[in-house]
Amino acid sequence: MTAYNQISRNKLKSTLLIVGFIAFVIGLGIVLSYAYEGGIGGMILAVIISLVMALISYYAGDKVALLTNGAHGPIKLEDNPYLYRMVENLAITAGLPMPKVYLIADTSPNAFATGRDPEHASVAVTTGILEALKNEELEGVLAHELSHIKNYDIRLMTVVIICVGIVNLLAQIFLRVGGFSGHGRNRNQVGFAFALVGLILLIFSPIIAKLIQLAVSRKREFLADASGALLTRYPEGLARALEKIDSAGQPLQRANSATAHLFFANPFGSHRRWLNVFSTHPPVAERVAALRSIA
Repeated sequence: MTAYNQISRNKLKSTLLIVGFIAFVIGLGIVLSYAYEGGIGGMILAVIISLVMALISYYAGDKVALLTNGAHGPIKLEDNPYLYRMVENLAITAGLPMPKVYLIADTSPNAFATGRDPEHASVAVTTGILEALKNEELEGVLAHELSHIKNYDIRLMTVVIICVGIVNLLAQIFLRVGGFSGHGRNRNQVGFAFALVGLILLIFSPIIAKLIQLAVSRKREFLADASGALLTRYPEGLARALEKIDSAGQPLQRANSATAHLFFANPFGSHRRWLNVFSTHPPVAERVAALRSIA
């Protein structure tokens, strides 16, 4: 399979997941508006709140991510010519503006990219990854991160986060309006039934939404791997980097769930690999196999 085939396949899967997610959110909203008087108002409120929260994250999320992970910079050419030149050369090859480059003082080998678009992008790498990887391996990791920027993955995940927020708010509204306010249709006959349905939605809808979000995140990792391999023309370098980082199994000192999806590898280390369905990253073995299948 060629890199182009992998890119096309992962884009299609991501699109289908997003379309399915949006359909799920709309369906949940229709059920709510049909079941309760004023239900459509609740959906509008959920959409507005989720949009406001997501927009704040969209415009300020990169600064928060860099701050919470202890990133220092942006560095200049004279601070680290090796890293700066490598990012610069890859950005030119990818046709991207030069992103800001940050360093994280952490021995765990990892990296992440953030920013709402290529003009406002940043790449952060740990000191550990600079020490652990050879030139072609580090180049593969950086190409992967620049591919996230080029593929507008931060923007895409913002849409997904909006959908997750809407589902969570709708589940809350569904339970509280149906179960306790007494304003639902035919409240004397089916009030208890709708309260029960609301409880089920409260429990399962957010879980379903989160699982879809994680699935989208994993597909975008595969896409960034294939795009990065196409950028360097050397998928083996990226595959070896993944194997080295996975074998190290060292968690980041400031690892947190809020920014875990941004990182090249799971920032919690290899000790969480048993729970792949709830991981923001695909299993390393699958990523390596996909890279080595590229002709």
